Amino acid sequence: MTAPPDFDAGFRETFATLVAWRRDVRRFRPDPVPEADLRDCLALACLSPSVGNSQPWRFVRVADPARREAVVDSFALCNAAAAASYSDARADAYRRLKLAGLREAPVHLAVFCDEATGDGHGLGRATMPEMLRYSVVTAIHTLWLAARCRGIGVGWVSILDPDAVVARLDVPGSWRLVAYLCLGYPAEEHDDPELVRHGWQARRAPGDLMLDR
Repeated sequence: MTAPPDFDAGFRETFATLVAWRRDVRRFRPDPVPEADLRDCLALACLSPSVGNSQPWRFVRVADPARREAVVDSFALCNAAAAASYSDARADAYRRLKLAGLREAPVHLAVFCDEATGDGHGLGRATMPEMLRYSVVTAIHTLWLAARCRGIGVGWVSILDPDAVVARLDVPGSWRLVAYLCLGYPAEEHDDPELVRHGWQARRAPGDLMLDR
């Protein structure tokens, strides 16, 4: 057996700071992300846990301008529809929010779940097949933390028509879109979420979200 590392108090404090400073970034500088840093972040993401060790995550870097513009168009349509679903003050507040950095971010990364993968031999997902997609989410979170500790910001854009996005990316039919991410260096740095800062939704205390049974 290999001896486990010593995650001492200093490391734990630094890790807590990293988690606290992981932000959903919407405002990016145009500076390119070094290829080596991007590859390192993706390699760390691939160390994430997955059901049956199936590793169902698939990463697609979207660099083609026409494909990226199609994603921007999808966001614009879905964002307008979302704004129209609110009324009065809440609609005004929604329209003031910046909810994506699709035009500014130097890197677009679509993250898929390969739901036809034979890896893992079905272990752990016969009763909960959604565990495949949950596994992909763990990889996204690992990527997010790996990027943040290199000064790279990540924004998760969910205000999209997934079918329209998938149609433009030419991927296998068994792949399901889990996330469309923007990556780049933040134009601003904040230790609080943008939606808290702009009064959309406050954080709840952990004690409000935990039960004992």
